[in-house]
Amino acid sequence: MSRTPTLTVEILDKEYQVACPPEQESELLSAAHHLDQQMRDIRAAGKVIGLERVAIMAALNLSHEVLSLQGGKAPKPFDGHEDRLKTLASKLDEALYQLRQLEIN
Repeated sequence: MSRTPTLTVEILDKEYQVACPPEQESELLSAAHHLDQQMRDIRAAGKVIGLERVAIMAALNLSHEVLSLQGGKAPKPFDGHEDRLKTLASKLDEALYQLRQLEIN
């Protein structure tokens, strides 16, 4: 059984190794960039203190965006992509877990 290669993503100036099939690298990089920007915007607003809280607020904002897009009357842009979304969500969860572990240490 072969191991899934890892990709290094940078979020808030910290690097994270995330398992990612080669055909999904561009999507993961885009997701990481989007998360990084969300977290920077939240941190810059100065209303949320602590890296874990910034990450949770970013996750909530992104979840809200996804749910809003799914609940609208316009065609759903994610139809047929549930597996890819689940994979990306799993990768984001892993990155957030690693971020939390770094804060604990």
